[in-house]
Amino acid sequence: MNFLWETFDKNEISILILMTIAYAFFFVLPFKFKREITWLLMMLGFTIGVFFDFTIGGGLIDFFTLNDTNNYELFDFCYYLIFAPFSYFFIYFYDMFNIHKKTFIFYILLWVIVGVSMQWAFTKLGIVEFQNGYKIPFSFAVFLTTQTFTALYFELIQSRYRVLKKS
Repeated sequence: MNFLWETFDKNEISILILMTIAYAFFFVLPFKFKREITWLLMMLGFTIGVFFDFTIGGGLIDFFTLNDTNNYELFDFCYYLIFAPFSYFFIYFYDMFNIHKKTFIFYILLWVIVGVSMQWAFTKLGIVEFQNGYKIPFSFAVFLTTQTFTALYFELIQSRYRVLKKS
């Protein structure tokens, strides 16, 4: 059995650095949403990341591995935690730039490019390794689906509840 310190390498260091940067940025931004909306957005990002990684990543289809192995480890969980603040940032700036029908697709496409670029960087760092014929362009459809779902879900929530904190 491998212990954490026996396999601690650039993958784990990269994940720790990315987590530190993402959560530092999260705490530096002014909190604009109500607490429960913030938690919802964070959990949504985490859940979507886990869902897709468990279905196409290491689940039935097995298109990629995380952190050197097909087995789930502590740092795989840390990797999923990176998705949480990015989901929040996606909606934070969506609200900040007042995205509407005419700018919706451009905003989604911008974040799809961000997502695919991050996944490319993760492959270069060795955090994600593709297998069974998966290629980075396939991720475009995954990010297009997840970003569109997230934005539409936020629109639904925003239409029914007050999401912003009182000024």
